[in-house]
Amino acid sequence: MAKVYDVPADVLIGKLADILKNEDIPAPSWIPFVKTGAHADKPPQNRDWWHTRCASIMRKIYLNGPIGINELRKDYGGGKPSGYGAAHHKDAGGAIIRNAIHGLEKLGYLEKVEKKGRVVSKQGMQKLDRLATEILKEMVVENPQLKVYT
Repeated sequence: MAKVYDVPADVLIGKLADILKNEDIPAPSWIPFVKTGAHADKPPQNRDWWHTRCASIMRKIYLNGPIGINELRKDYGGGKPSGYGAAHHKDAGGAIIRNAIHGLEKLGYLEKVEKKGRVVSKQGMQKLDRLATEILKEMVVENPQLKVYT
């Protein structure tokens, strides 16, 4: 069985976002108007960015868990130019990450570890690993040289 490490991140996140659209993960009402952090100039242009962010957070917690919200804010933040000087790092918005994590916890994909952060639950790990296996099988059909990794 393939793991999340074995497939490209963009493919996995895209397919997981499509799966999360069909599940009951609530998107807050303020999603169309909010920027993703102080480093961003405009709101995201993709209408389905909420599910993509949820999928990305789930993958990141799978790879780096247990991880807290402040660490995720640093990861999703970016540089903001300040005048003529170099760009300074600004953290991403915490409400977006917090709401996404709470939604994933309600679905049973994440668990809270006391004083350490969040980890992927057994159910979430099975979902991600099965999805990674499907993606790897599709990639083997397109490129038979990848059969070594199955």
